[in-house]
Amino acid sequence: MGDPGALGGVRKRDGRVVAFDAGRIRDAIRRASFEVLADEKQAADVAAEATRGVVDHLTRRYGEGVADIESIQDVVETVLMSEGHSRIAKAYILYRERRSQVRLAKAAFGSRDDLKLSINAVEVLKRRYLLKNEARRVVETPSELFGRVARHVAQAEADYGSPAAVEEAQRRFYEMMRSLEFLPNSPTLMNAGTRLGQLSACFVIPVDDSIEGIFKALGEMARIHQTGGGTGFAFSRLRPRGDVVASTQGHASGPISFLSIFDKATEIIVQGGKRRGANMGILRCDHPDVVEFIEAKGRRGVLTNFNLSVGITDKFMRAVVNGRDFALVNPRTGRPSGRIKAGALFDMMVNAAWRTGDPGLVFLDHINRHNPTPQQGAIEATNPCGEVPLLPFESCILGSINLARMVAEGRPRRAAATVDWDKLRDRVHWGVRFLDDVIDVNRYPLESIADVTRRNRKIGLGVMGFADMLIRLGIAYDSPQAVTFARRLMRFIHTESLNASAQLARDRGAFPAFRRSIHAQGGRRLRNATVNTIAPTGTISIIAGCSSGIEPLFAVSFVRHVLSGTRLFEVNPWFERIARERGFYSRQMLADVAASGSLTNVKGIPPDVKRLFVTTFDVPARQHLEIQAAFQKHTDNAVSKTINLPADATVDGVREIYLAAHRLRCKGITIYRYGSKSEQVLSMGEPNAYGQGPSDDLVSVEDDYSGGCISGLCDF
Repeated sequence: MGDPGALGGVRKRDGRVVAFDAGRIRDAIRRASFEVLADEKQAADVAAEATRGVVDHLTRRYGEGVADIESIQDVVETVLMSEGHSRIAKAYILYRERRSQVRLAKAAFGSRDDLKLSINAVEVLKRRYLLKNEARRVVETPSELFGRVARHVAQAEADYGSPAAVEEAQRRFYEMMRSLEFLPNSPTLMNAGTRLGQLSACFVIPVDDSIEGIFKALGEMARIHQTGGGTGFAFSRLRPRGDVVASTQGHASGPISFLSIFDKATEIIVQGGKRRGANMGILRCDHPDVVEFIEAKGRRGVLTNFNLSVGITDKFMRAVVNGRDFALVNPRTGRPSGRIKAGALFDMMVNAAWRTGDPGLVFLDHINRHNPTPQQGAIEATNPCGEVPLLPFESCILGSINLARMVAEGRPRRAAATVDWDKLRDRVHWGVRFLDDVIDVNRYPLESIADVTRRNRKIGLGVMGFADMLIRLGIAYDSPQAVTFARRLMRFIHTESLNASAQLARDRGAFPAFRRSIHAQGGRRLRNATVNTIAPTGTISIIAGCSSGIEPLFAVSFVRHVLSGTRLFEVNPWFERIARERGFYSRQMLADVAASGSLTNVKGIPPDVKRLFVTTFDVPARQHLEIQAAFQKHTDNAVSKTINLPADATVDGVREIYLAAHRLRCKGITIYRYGSKSEQVLSMGEPNAYGQGPSDDLVSVEDDYSGGCISGLCDF
């Protein structure tokens, strides 16, 4: 709250005059005090006393005039020194210096930041999301971006309530985004309130078995990519290579040949001038060309804009486990065209994934057991990262809650932190409402997509910052407790998401296809056919300053490559905070950590801290999978998670992961063995399997990497 007895205003560095807020001074002094005293109550007492002195000093000097921000900070230093808090004053001065360096760096990059985001977050926003004029100059700030999105999405409220409801929704949407507690998928941030107006990230386009159908799908893909969406395709309906083509008496070239055409088209189309599109290609395990599909990415530079997954059936998995043959079926005739040993085919999938990261598996029968609208047809494909199984011509809007900001600090400070369940419930309800509103204001690239999307109103509210939340709660990612907590957390989110959707259904009506859905059998009216998804939050995690999706930390300390050769040194903020509090912080220690990303072999770090800050390659594969399964149990769409494996992982290890994923009732599974691709967005500081590596021995990442999919096709 501002103090009406002190100052008429504060002149910011950009010249704007804003109301004086003594609370901001108190918070800054409290942070510096806590860094020195490591006691929340003492820090709060010092901050309260010193703030009173600062306000008195400013009142005497300026009365009801205006003071510039630098002069106010000088007064803070003076008051702290005069009250005998020299060590706290030094900590405050160092904080000022760090902030000054960050401002200089942002200015050097030409970035305007009104939210005190990280340098890289501002750079990502500048490159992808902030509006630009015809000269390609940025014309909005981060907070103005969130204001643009909130205004546009809240327009949907006019159809359901009063003007006051529109204003309230706009305010809440803006506050959630500005505080980085919730962010929608990238197309919403890019396109809300613009001419494009296409806000969905995920689409599935059918590919019919005809030249006309194939190239129609290609054109539809192009339109979606232009507007920032990603596309998934099932190529399983296409007749196999060598099959007869009655109209020409020729022979079919098979689905893999058409995959390459889709890939080349994707290479040409840049999404809104900001990034290339991404695709998912799926082929059923019983398609006669499945072996060619499995080996499709065995050569470097092939299908680089596609993730590939084999569509797996329960029948196939039973044949694998029981050592039986398996029939391949021509989709044109529906008749068997040959047989293959199921175990041998499965081994081909495993070996190809070990070598290249592709294919993943999509468990079609399990997906369709949970298909909310089975009368509209079976689900055959997913979006590019696998977390949203969709019907043909269906799209889905995604958004993620930042779990790192859903934690309440312990009191006193050294007491254990806890989940702020009330705050989380509130953000879930407003997140569901935001995503439901997006469906109404969205400008769809095809009328067929608009029809199916509005009929089912699927949304996917997910999470990011799960690893950060575990750290704040004192739970190691690779512990049994983490799995138990993940299950409890997602059960809560799913329950509240359904509650929010049910409330919207009471106020606005159920989704149009409700009466023919599985929800009608349960008797609970819902506004949305699905409510939750766990997505691989890429750049939105960087903006929010948190870990990606439900992935573990990829490193504790590392170098990030931004712009043309610029390198930024980054440290996990929770680790830096603990290191300073407990007295083992040093530049040398951070450099040692950055050499491997992990704390395992770094001296001078307490064992309990090493235990808490495990990184992706410290976590056993089975634990990665258990975390995925825990979230999937209470997620009605699917979970995107990459099981990252070290370079020395074995083929047998990959086989066990794929088998276990089916047993644990995951809807899909993706693995990536470090170094198995010639290009990857994370380098651990040594040459990869292709003999290529960084120029130094530090862990390094590309500018838009936040964790998870090292291959770089998971950024939505």
